[in-house]
Amino acid sequence: MNLVQEVWVDQLEKDENAVVLDVRTEDECNEGMIPEAINIDIYKGQGFIYLIEELDKSKNYYIYCKSGGRSGQACSIMKQLGFENTYNLLGGMMEWNGEVV
Repeated sequence: MNLVQEVWVDQLEKDENAVVLDVRTEDECNEGMIPEAINIDIYKGQGFIYLIEELDKSKNYYIYCKSGGRSGQACSIMKQLGFENTYNLLGGMMEWNGEVV
């Protein structure tokens, strides 16, 4: 599900079962990440799939990348793997105005 930043953040803050997932490259993550995010680089191909399959499917995943494209792909892949609740941050880090670590 695609969400604008305000809705994504509001929902995330109320969600006690949330996991924040950053699907950017390591270099991109070094420029700053959303606090408490887990990084799994979608460009790792099959390695991305292996790492995603190790995640808890009962959690709700709030996913972002640089602009929202890769995170949208990640949501689709995760749906195919049986994850029910994935939320894509539209605009990604390019439009993010929240906290960064």
